[in-house]
Amino acid sequence: MHTAEMVALARSRWPHVEIHCPPVDEAVARLADDIAMRLREAIEARGQAVLCVSGGKSPVALFEALRALPLAWPQLTVTLVDERCVPPEHPDSNARLVRAHLLQGAAAQARFVPWIDAPSPVLADAAAQANALMAALPAPDVLVLGMGADGHTASLFPHSPDLAAALDLATPACVLAVRLPEPPPQPSHPRLTMTLAHILRARRLVLPVQGDDKLRTLAQAAADTARPHADALPISHILDQATTPVSLWLPQ
Repeated sequence: MHTAEMVALARSRWPHVEIHCPPVDEAVARLADDIAMRLREAIEARGQAVLCVSGGKSPVALFEALRALPLAWPQLTVTLVDERCVPPEHPDSNARLVRAHLLQGAAAQARFVPWIDAPSPVLADAAAQANALMAALPAPDVLVLGMGADGHTASLFPHSPDLAAALDLATPACVLAVRLPEPPPQPSHPRLTMTLAHILRARRLVLPVQGDDKLRTLAQAAADTARPHADALPISHILDQATTPVSLWLPQ
């Protein structure tokens, strides 16, 4: 599916979603500008802002663009949407990725709230610690999600044994430990993820999607016109709800 076709489909399927279609070569800079604008507005309104970010390779360019922008960084708290259960300095740690690519230069003045600080983390203990940390923070002002070609977002993976618990809107948990499906995605570390209930407490969700495989997955989610159900792609639970504002970025 071409991006232009996906844009038309998305506008038809999710009219409540704010859709941005920048040129590919401008997409990262424009997304960074948009996030920075929303964070400035939050700081002006409440004296502080909370930014939650996802890991993986996709957000690296965004982090590097965002850190160069003028922000009242000491008034910003940065934390995670999900994490791999690994030591803080492990190459697969999302916290390590954030420190290396976002919290540099002036952006290092931001308060960072990683989820794991133990050199040999135990999954249940790490989940309890992350849950307490997230419960103590204000609602996220901007929460940046990603989407995998399998339709996962955060660490809400299709066919995970713990997916139903993480999608339960009645759960009081902010963060849960989740087991991966079989065969597991790589890297195959056990995960911590924000629950859907806590994700939807954000004031703004941001979802950039790019690449033919991901566009096909997004089209699959758009074709499922039923309300989110047990077999729906996890990303459908983000796009089909109309309570929390979503900005969908589809560079073309």
